[in-house]
Amino acid sequence: MEEAGTGTRTAARRQGRRMRAPATLEKQRDRRPAGRLTRRRIEEDREEAVFREVVSFTPDPLPVRYYDKDTTRPISFYLSSLEELLAWRPDAEDGFNVALGPPECRQPPLSSRRPRTLMCHDMMGGYLDDKFIQGSATQTPYSFYHWQYIDIFVYFSHHTVTIPPVGWTNAAHRHGVCVLGTFITEWKDGERLCQAFLAGDEHSYRAVADQLVLIAQFFRFDGWLINIENSLSLAAVGNVPHFLQYLTSQLHQQVPGGMVLWYDSVVSSGQLKWQNELNEQNRVFFDSCDGFFTNYNWREEHLERTLGQAGQRLADVYVGVDVFARGNVVGGRFDTNKSLELIRKHGFSAALFAPGWVYECLEKGNFFQNQDKFWSLLERYLPTHSICSLPFVTSFCLGMGTRRVYYGQEEAVGPWYHPSAQEIQPLFGEHRLEGDGQGWVKTHCCLEDAWNGGSSLLIRGLIPPEVGNVAVRLFSLQVPVPPKIFVSLVYKLEGPSAVGVALELTTGDAGSCHVGGISVLSAETSSRRSPRPLRVPPTKLAKWVGRCGQQLSGGWVQRCYEVTLRGCLLQDLFVNFSRPPGSQKEENFICRLGELQVVDANSLLTPLPQVQAVTVSHVRWQPFASEREGGPAGLRLSCTLHWAYLLPRVRCFRIHCCRGSEGGSPSSGPSQPGRPRLLGLAFVNRYRIVGLAVAAAEPGQDGRVEFLVEPVPKEGFLVPQAEWGKAAMLYSMPRT
Repeated sequence: MEEAGTGTRTAARRQGRRMRAPATLEKQRDRRPAGRLTRRRIEEDREEAVFREVVSFTPDPLPVRYYDKDTTRPISFYLSSLEELLAWRPDAEDGFNVALGPPECRQPPLSSRRPRTLMCHDMMGGYLDDKFIQGSATQTPYSFYHWQYIDIFVYFSHHTVTIPPVGWTNAAHRHGVCVLGTFITEWKDGERLCQAFLAGDEHSYRAVADQLVLIAQFFRFDGWLINIENSLSLAAVGNVPHFLQYLTSQLHQQVPGGMVLWYDSVVSSGQLKWQNELNEQNRVFFDSCDGFFTNYNWREEHLERTLGQAGQRLADVYVGVDVFARGNVVGGRFDTNKSLELIRKHGFSAALFAPGWVYECLEKGNFFQNQDKFWSLLERYLPTHSICSLPFVTSFCLGMGTRRVYYGQEEAVGPWYHPSAQEIQPLFGEHRLEGDGQGWVKTHCCLEDAWNGGSSLLIRGLIPPEVGNVAVRLFSLQVPVPPKIFVSLVYKLEGPSAVGVALELTTGDAGSCHVGGISVLSAETSSRRSPRPLRVPPTKLAKWVGRCGQQLSGGWVQRCYEVTLRGCLLQDLFVNFSRPPGSQKEENFICRLGELQVVDANSLLTPLPQVQAVTVSHVRWQPFASEREGGPAGLRLSCTLHWAYLLPRVRCFRIHCCRGSEGGSPSSGPSQPGRPRLLGLAFVNRYRIVGLAVAAAEPGQDGRVEFLVEPVPKEGFLVPQAEWGKAAMLYSMPRT
């Protein structure tokens, strides 16, 4: 963060304002566009709303802050000045950038005193392809998937107020990781900005703090890294502790689990003077917030001096590590483990700055290998955390791919990148058997095949002759389970291997834990168990899980299990690979995992809410000529869909369209629609359709396009099309 950054900061003062109540924010998040922008609804029945549109090539204006100026795709945004920060109010357009929910429940909680790991993502100025909220067609994007190793994710840029792109927030929260934005001031512009809000009375700095809290609360991320990298006047630096205390207390009130961190830059005299340690010159800032992020040019003696200052708050000191290894630093690059070794030796938390070095500076064609190598070198110094809530469902998708697959069926071919679509990722790495045997198992992500999304988990391994099986732990859980759980595993063996594949789980509270539906008790430990696969699903669950025990398309197999438990804690999930009956030779195997589900069986019997009140707004039309010579001219349609649904029940929404034949009218009913075509995924109650090709309506007749909103419940099962939300648009050409 010492590196030069751009800054055009100007100054303003504003009186403090009271925080908005959470209920008000909920209404703001779900607010629909202004009435004049919503298409005229001409008829509605229980299943479908129909809207009338006369084609016009004079579009409604869209604010450039929220939409890409060339395509009108929704984008994440930042604020560049104090004036912009103080003027910001929640707007209907902000709804695209709101995260799906708070971080998933985890163990140990972030508030525990265990040393933590912070990842500060600083890449090429920020807001790259990750700014496109609904995804992009990026071929070689940066992807982070070692979430189990980190506790805090900071999105960093050199804009005054860096609001994390919602895709990162959704992916992090799914893994129980909290997300911080960045408030930064730099250079002479930064001095003027700080003088404006810090040098006066409390109303000025409280107004800034209130806005930062409101932004985090509205967009559902978890706090701020405060980075003042410019000199301060005595009046301004004297108010910094009060600003931090007020910001921290307000954030804790409004954002459960919220966090404010201070970066090691300014000292108590107001000088910009990096200390590389916690000491008497910067201790006042540490005492005023949740944690201290040190500069990177430290040596072990800096850590030793910090020990005497931190007291009982060792875990609140985040020792900075520049992965680019700029300046006089310990470790960095593929030697970052040397930094971590010293940091953990003294019991501190670690802050890894710009681990995207593996993407920026190394061959992109080898990105996944380099990414796995980097994190494997740090593994011994990175304690993992566990997700501790149900349902627990993952398709192992990275939120990217070279094609889209849905339950084994290819939906689209071509590169895509959508960070919000990243599913829960497992523990990656290579595991070798203890002793003299040569058995091993290695897990890594793979884009070559998928069951649902763009990737699957590839497991390679070797079973030596003297060993009957090998197993790999995929997830560490700490889930208090209900009386009955339903578990499903979708997998595919590659090549001629005939190894057996079985799911194993471990349970805690062994003294009082009673388990039914178990066939094998592992000799390794009394708590590791193998459930019995179901040949057919239970009758009451058949609607949800009708594929159990079947060979599926593409060679995939689904195994289902129903396990009864009483007084149990579900701890770990393993996949076990056993040698074929009668085999005494070395067995190599390659297995893909496509999906893993662990759900409360009774939750599958609870009726799902239906998508309601689908509306259409912000319509834009563009003409285009048919690719077929002499063919009729067509239209490109862009519009925004909005609907009502309880977000805590949903994993995402799949948005489809059906383009019917022209010539229908409201009185004659809808024309016969074609097969639904996937347009994209949404993680809020709205979706922007961009450049959809539709046929031009004939004079005096209507064209018709139907939109369908398919909810994907958290349990991960299919919802019948009859229960999707629907809206149709009838459009006609203007009369001449």
